[in-house]
Order: sequence, then C-alpha cells, then structure tokens
Amino acid sequence: MTNATKTVAVLGAGTMGSGIATVATRAGHRTLLYDLTDDRVERGLTTVRGFLDKSVKLGRLTAERGAAGSAGITGTTDLKDLADCDVVVEAVFEDLEVKKELFGELDGIVSDETVFHTNTSTLSVTAIASGSKRPERVVGTHYCNPAPLMKLVEVANGRHTAGWAHRVTAEYLESVGKTIVVTKDRPGFIVNRFLIPWENSCITALETGLGTKESIDTAVTGALGHPMGPFRLLDIVGLDIHQQVATRLYEQLREPRFFPPPMVGRMVAAGDLGRKTGRGFYTYDDTRLFGS
Repeated sequence: MTNATKTVAVLGAGTMGSGIATVATRAGHRTLLYDLTDDRVERGLTTVRGFLDKSVKLGRLTAERGAAGSAGITGTTDLKDLADCDVVVEAVFEDLEVKKELFGELDGIVSDETVFHTNTSTLSVTAIASGSKRPERVVGTHYCNPAPLMKLVEVANGRHTAGWAHRVTAEYLESVGKTIVVTKDRPGFIVNRFLIPWENSCITALETGLGTKESIDTAVTGALGHPMGPFRLLDIVGLDIHQQVATRLYEQLREPRFFPPPMVGRMVAAGDLGRKTGRGFYTYDDTRLFGS
C-alpha cells in the first residue's frame, strides 16, 4: 500500500469517529463511516460535511476540496461493505470485548493486507489485537481531540504488531497531514497521562473558586500558549468522555490524580456534557462538535 488514494473505514460515528472520518476524506481518501444504526451514521455524516462546509466558508479549505471531501464519504451499517478497505480505524466505545469482537468479525471480510487501527487511549492495544487472527496487523493510533483540528496522533504497537503494519500506518498518517509520536502500549499513552490529571486539576481549581472558567481558560491560552483553554476543550471532548477516560485510567493506575473531580459527575448527571448537548462549562447555540 502506497501513499496513493486509499479506501478507509471508520468504525463509530460519534465524536472521535466523525473527526477521524473528516481527516480521511479531507485528505482525499475514499471514506466509509460505519455504525450500528442509520440514525447514528447519518448524524456522523452530517457532522463531517458540516465541518467541511464551515472550513470552506472560513477560507481554510478550497471549495473544490470541500466538495470532494463531502462527496468522498459514505456511510453503512453493514460490515460487509468494508471488504475492499485498505485501512480500518476503530473508534467505538471503550469496551475491550466490543473492540475484539469487531476485529474478529472483520478478519473474515477484509483482505490479509488490510491494516487495523484502534483509537483507544486507555485499553491495551495488545489485548484488542487478540480479537483478530492476525494481531500483527493491529496498531494503536490515538488521535488527539478534536481530530480535524489537532495534528498529533500517538502510535503504539501491540506486542505482536509487525514492522510492515507500523510502516503502513506511518505512511497513511503522513498522507492525512498528521504528526506522529511513537509510544509504548501503556494506559493513557503519553498525552492522557499528562492531560487527564491536568484537566482534573483545572476542574478542581474552578470548583474551589481559584478562578472562573473564563479566567482559567485565558490564563492557559495567554500564558501557556495552548490553542484553547481546558474548559473549551472539555466541552468539545464531552464531560461523559472525560469521566470515562479518567475513571478507566484510575482503575488501572490507582493514582488519585486520575480520578474525576465531583463536579464532573454532577455535570454528567445533569446532562451538561458540553457542545454536543448545548451546555457544558459554556453554553452553545451551535452544537456541531467542531464548531467554533
């Protein structure tokens, strides 16, 4: 497989899946977005095309490239439609058995040369790869969120990942404009080992009155040089996702700094999950996942 146009399937049409599919189709690859129901697939496709349209309006993408990206992505609820894929990117719920089962099903559908990517950041790539009869083709590729805006992807090989699969993965990620950092197959990889405790500290600072959400966000962007503050970022990621990732890392590492602060649980219980629900730390008229 070369850097020519590929057929890329993304499993899961939620926040991460839609973002990863946007990255693939924007780069000119034939893209297939899979989920369990037509409604989920349609929401994901709407998110992708909405982001591309907005990018054109903002001058970040040419009209021709935007139109090609929108035309280059389709959706399906049938795994058999993935038969001709070169790359399959799994971005479903962080459940080990679900991920293993998906890769096992795909073994009998795709070719032996198809590379499997898992977007996990809390589960073992090796454990996920054990669901496939060909674990050597499974590679961890953790896209930083929001995937269409953040350039970094963490790449982690499982215990049996083959050199050819790693090389093909690097070539593909280069073709979609990503910067790669290689890390070990460990809970949280590099980014979430640092990010989750830091976000928890920011939430605790807000909860204890050290600053307002606006002042903390401004301090982080103005003094630390981050492209957005922690609360804007958490609203894009989703408080439910933060809670899940933080809890899973705490369960594995047993370090208190990974455990989500009480405010997170209250916000999740209230349905204040961030941009996707119209309210999180901030309120939003535009609930598109990658809106500005």
